[in-house]
Amino acid sequence: MKTDLAVLPKVKDVYITMLPGNDFREVANKAKELVQSGFNPVPHFPARSIKSSGDLKDYVSMCKDFGVKQALVIGGSAEPIGDYHCSLQILETGLFDGFKIGIAGHPEGSPDISDSDLEKAMKDKKPFADYIVTQWLLNPEPIKNFISKQSLPVHVGITGPLKITSLIKFANIVGAKNSINFLKSNATKALDLLRPSDPNNLIEQVKGSTSNFHIYTFGGLKETNKWLEKNNYA
Repeated sequence: MKTDLAVLPKVKDVYITMLPGNDFREVANKAKELVQSGFNPVPHFPARSIKSSGDLKDYVSMCKDFGVKQALVIGGSAEPIGDYHCSLQILETGLFDGFKIGIAGHPEGSPDISDSDLEKAMKDKKPFADYIVTQWLLNPEPIKNFISKQSLPVHVGITGPLKITSLIKFANIVGAKNSINFLKSNATKALDLLRPSDPNNLIEQVKGSTSNFHIYTFGGLKETNKWLEKNNYA
């Protein structure tokens, strides 16, 4: 987990992804590095990627000792590798007391859970949460509809400037079917597929519903930096 802090966007909150197979100690140590550099790190706690209650306790304890104040608690990968099968289970442990907690929102649904189960899970998790971070989307209508139904602040997931072909690839991974169709119907010429998308288009359409946005860079830190600075967001 090597990240050059010099290329990070000039923002305060930096989310640290814990991918399946990652060691939570690496994530915690990266959070420590970010705290020491003046950022507010927000490590991911993916329930299905945590092996045991002991590992969860150690992960939370390390983060607290390093000065972490915020966490994103999610279900994570499709298959559990240990004791936990959903984010509610780790929220109910009480270990996150004192943290500002974000939970995941899925305005277009999830390929891993039915819409009814997703709605129930959201209802059950809200008492533990301070805000919601959505999957990244491109179709504004499901986003606005989702926000209108929530009792917590919603941070809308957007991408940095990426080629349309890349966006379609990542949309397939997260199961964002409506956004895939939205992309294809709005990329009317072959050349459009090779041009970077402009996140401002989506921001403009949903800013009446929220002023909070969560940027998924997909490794494109330099391009995201340029976009932030050009639009005076940094």
